[in-house]
Amino acid sequence: MGYNIAMVSDFFFPQPGGVEFHVYHLSQKLIDLGHSVIIITHDYGSRNGIRTLTNGLKVYYVPFFVLYRSSTFPTVFSAFPILRNIFIRESIDIVHGHGSLSNLCHEAIFHGRTMGLKTVFTDHSLLGFADVGSILGNKALKFTLSDIGHVICVSHTCKENTVLRASLDPLDVSVIPNAVISQDFYPPPPTSSNKRIKSKIITIVVITRLFPNKGADLLIACIPEICKAKPEVNFLIAGDGPKFLDLEQMREKYFLQERVSLIGAIKHEEVRDVMVQGDIYLHPSLTEAFGTVLVEAASCGLYVVTTKVGGIAEVLPGHMTSFAEPEQSSLVNAALNAIELIEKGDLDTSKFHSEVANMYSWANIAKRTENVYKSMDTGDHNVDLYHRLKKYYYCGVIAGKLYVLCVIVDIMLYVILEFLYPANEIDKATKWPKKIKSQHDDNNEVNN
Repeated sequence: MGYNIAMVSDFFFPQPGGVEFHVYHLSQKLIDLGHSVIIITHDYGSRNGIRTLTNGLKVYYVPFFVLYRSSTFPTVFSAFPILRNIFIRESIDIVHGHGSLSNLCHEAIFHGRTMGLKTVFTDHSLLGFADVGSILGNKALKFTLSDIGHVICVSHTCKENTVLRASLDPLDVSVIPNAVISQDFYPPPPTSSNKRIKSKIITIVVITRLFPNKGADLLIACIPEICKAKPEVNFLIAGDGPKFLDLEQMREKYFLQERVSLIGAIKHEEVRDVMVQGDIYLHPSLTEAFGTVLVEAASCGLYVVTTKVGGIAEVLPGHMTSFAEPEQSSLVNAALNAIELIEKGDLDTSKFHSEVANMYSWANIAKRTENVYKSMDTGDHNVDLYHRLKKYYYCGVIAGKLYVLCVIVDIMLYVILEFLYPANEIDKATKWPKKIKSQHDDNNEVNN
């Protein structure tokens, strides 16, 4: 029998990004496995209400005030009435939150535990320990994960980071990476690559959000040096953000308008069309838990030059990647070495696509996530109130008492909501008809 799962995150379509695509593709494959899945996120302007996507995937775009970078304003309790209504309406068994910087995710897990539901959290990012933002974010994470069923991280580096930030038992944390639909990221015909080689023009592709943590400043510093050393190299940069203007100013300062193309933000379905125009993919990020775009680039037949930060070293094998320190000189040298390999004809990327297809599969990721859900069936999930409060109390001398107070207030709100809006008076949603899949279909999907 399948589970009724609520995926909750502030980050979802129409906004593009790694968390967004992970939530969507994981949900689709879980539906294929026979589970019922809904997604809860905040509204995106005109995108509000309830939308039904492919395969009957239902998305609740809940109206909440957005504070910063698509994350909702943290309120702790205000989302409880509507989340409770959705959980009861959809007969939810498991609340699965995504993103340590998603306030809606934290609130949904907290309220889900108050309602006695099973909870899972997936962390997609790395945070520090020194600055004010990281300290507050880690406290919020500690609060959420004090009473959690299981935690998933997208890389081993991300797991180490999350365990330290939230003081977790490593045995309660699993590593399940992102994946890619290799059929959507296939390399160009050999004739296209040969034309570029004969013309001696090498194109470096960059697709990223132009924010400081994504290495936008490092990219701006490296481009003039690479262009000066290699006149036959052009850049194709896709992405938008606060550093876009700085990038334009750099291009004008060094008279690189004809060699550095800025195409702005692009849709995810256009990523492959941009990537296949290049020979090298440059990734200057300063922090990265996984880096799905690296897998997409390799699947398109591009050689990857990237900074060695976070979980990036775990993503691709060495023959597909050249690693550099997150410093200007190191990244420039790595890029120049990759360019020389292409010029000498010593780099064969023809098998990258098939290798990536064998390494990363959403069907496999969904199966591993399903095993995490099943593992919570055997344990004692619903502890008594005393032991639940005890978990929060030991989170800190001051924070622990505040957490306990939040739990008590949340339980009182739950009792009031049950009185005012009884669960048996909330209409249950009709489930989307499920396709019964044969074992032959599952085997084909895993192989693909």
